[in-house]
Amino acid sequence: MPGGLRLDEIVSRLGGELRGDGSVLVTQVGTLATARKGEISFLANPKYRKQLAGTNASAVIVPPSSADDTDLPRIVHANSYAYYARVAALLNPAPKRPQGIHASAVVHSKVPDSVSVGERVVVGHGVTIGEGVILYPGVVIGDGVSIGAGSVLYPNVVIYRDCVIGARAVIQAGAVIGSDGFGFAKEDGRWLKIPQIGRVVIGDDVEIGANTSIDRGALEDTIIGNGVKLDNQIQIGHNCQIGENSAMAGCVGIAGSTKIGARCTVGGAGMIIGHLELADDVHVSAGTMVTKNLLSPGQYTSIYPLEAHADWLHNAAQIKRLSKLAERVSQLEKILEKKLEEMEKTN
Repeated sequence: MPGGLRLDEIVSRLGGELRGDGSVLVTQVGTLATARKGEISFLANPKYRKQLAGTNASAVIVPPSSADDTDLPRIVHANSYAYYARVAALLNPAPKRPQGIHASAVVHSKVPDSVSVGERVVVGHGVTIGEGVILYPGVVIGDGVSIGAGSVLYPNVVIYRDCVIGARAVIQAGAVIGSDGFGFAKEDGRWLKIPQIGRVVIGDDVEIGANTSIDRGALEDTIIGNGVKLDNQIQIGHNCQIGENSAMAGCVGIAGSTKIGARCTVGGAGMIIGHLELADDVHVSAGTMVTKNLLSPGQYTSIYPLEAHADWLHNAAQIKRLSKLAERVSQLEKILEKKLEEMEKTN
C-alpha cells in the first residue's frame, strides 16, 4: 500500500493485540533475518526465535508464547503466520487492470462494465462472467463457460466449453481447465477415443497454479470444492472430486475417478492412482504413491527414508530377502510348535 500503514491501523483492520508504539509506520513485510527499517516481520516457527533478538525490522508479529521475547513494537496473535499473510495482502494489493474490453480481444458474449478483458482474449458464445472479473492477455474462454464475480485469470489460461468457475477464483498463467480426460477403449489392439462429455465445476475461493491441468469428466463432472488450493504443474484426471479446503503442492498427480475428502493435503510429487477414496483430513507426504483407499484421517507416507547410497543398496538387498526370511520364520515356528507339543506329551 503506498505510504504504508501504522501498526494501530493494521490492528484496527485485522484484530490482534498491539504492544508498544502503535504509530510505527510499516511499508513492507520481510523475514526476521533480512527485514529492514520500515518493514514488519513475523515469528511463526520456534526454531527462528533466536533471530527475533537481532532483527532490524521496525515491528514484528508474534504468537502469545513469544510476546515477551522482544521489546520491538509488536502485534500478538495466536496464528502469527496467517496474520502475516493478511498484512502482506494489505501492503501489497493486486495490481489494477483497466476495465472494459481491449480492442484486440474477441468477445462473443455480453460482459459487465466492471470486467477487464485484456489483449488478445477470446470469449466464446453463451459465456456468463460476474462483476469485477479480470482476464489477462491471451486468456481463452470456451462457449457456455461461467465465471464467478471477482475471479482473476492470468495470461494464457484456457477454460474449455461449459466449465464452471466459482467466485473469487485465482487461476495462474497457463492453466488448462476442462481439456479431455485420458479416456480410451481398446479394440483389436488399437485405442478408441471415448468422448468426454462431463464438465469441470470449480467452487468459490479456489486457487489454481501455473500450468496445472484439470480434465473434464467422462460422463459426470470433475469437481473442485470451495477453498481448494492447487500448486503449479498439477494434473487432476477426469471425474475426480476434491473436497473443500484441500491443498496440493507442486507436481502432484491425481488419476481419474479419485475422491478426496475435505481439508486433505498432498505433498509435492505425491501420486494417487485412480478410483480411490481418501477420507477427510488425510495428509499424504511428499513423493508418496497412494495405491489403496485411505479411509481414516492422519498422515500417510510410502517413500523410503533418504540415506547414503551405499547404505541404501545394503538395505535394498535385505528387503529383497524379506519374503524368503518370512518363509523361514514360518517354518521355524512350525518346528517350534511341534517340539512344544512333544514336550507337553512327555511331561
